Amino acid sequence: MRRPEPNSLAVQLGLAALAGPAALWLVAEGAAFHTMLNATTWMVMAIFTLSLCLTWGVGGILCFGQGAFLGLGAYAYAIAAINLGDSGLAALIGLAVPALFAAMLGYFLFYGRLSDVYLGVITLTVTLILFKFMNATGGDGWRIGAARLGGFNGIPATPPLQDPFSGRALSPQAMFWLTGGLLILSYILVRLFAVSKLGREVIAVRENEVRAELLGYNSRALKLVVWVIGAMLAGLAGVLFATTVFVSPTLFSLATSAQVLIWVVVGGIGCFLGPVVACIALQVLTAWLGKAGLIDPNIALGALLVLMVLLLPNGLQPLVARLLARIAHRPAPEAAR
Repeated sequence: MRRPEPNSLAVQLGLAALAGPAALWLVAEGAAFHTMLNATTWMVMAIFTLSLCLTWGVGGILCFGQGAFLGLGAYAYAIAAINLGDSGLAALIGLAVPALFAAMLGYFLFYGRLSDVYLGVITLTVTLILFKFMNATGGDGWRIGAARLGGFNGIPATPPLQDPFSGRALSPQAMFWLTGGLLILSYILVRLFAVSKLGREVIAVRENEVRAELLGYNSRALKLVVWVIGAMLAGLAGVLFATTVFVSPTLFSLATSAQVLIWVVVGGIGCFLGPVVACIALQVLTAWLGKAGLIDPNIALGALLVLMVLLLPNGLQPLVARLLARIAHRPAPEAAR
């Protein structure tokens, strides 16, 4: 399926620069503590969604185990922070571990010339193996230095991020603003990557790999690059999740990887703003459905995915863009007459 063309770069960057801070200000000023904490978590998952937008939407690599990189980033940060006592260095380790894991896994996937079907199966299997393994690390013997892995209980006492100047732990409100700023920055960087020379080469490989190789492009290296960058972005989301909530094996679960797929499909494959909006909106809807007790949120998300695939396979952002284009080019009544 051919992806829809992205909107204007200036329009999307303007929306990120204007709508993002305005929404953050409204939530931060008028929300209760638990609402602010939930909003921080939603923005963390929006960064996680951007990682799959890059891997799948730009690179054409459908990963069924994106949660593996999220969990590796969270666990790497927690273990490093407990042992080193320095949250800044631990955050860098939380970015490096999923990137290195993705580089090793991607080398065998892409240089082994595996088809898309086998690639999806392997990524799904890897995240399930990590999920089962982390659930089995409940004894006292399962520790890395001073950090106990905790089994299905995870690592609840994760050290928070610290202010690099004062050394004090960041408050929940500071984490809210930091996460919001990183979300906007991640969106801008991912969008700039898509329109850069390297991004256009990756898109050329996505559209027709054989033709790109005949033109002299190294398709396997380009796939590996976008794969590693997507894993690093997911690792960033894992670091923020570890400091906002806690670290547990559920980050590796199939539900985590399935949710991000739903958010990207609903927002629009090949788009960036739509999946971010869909991620936050569906998390708000899921929280409301769970609180109201009207229907199981997982059933609602599954039904929504089926409807989107059948009725709007390109997602919501291309639909909204077409509607806005029609309105903008609609002639005035006098001219029409």
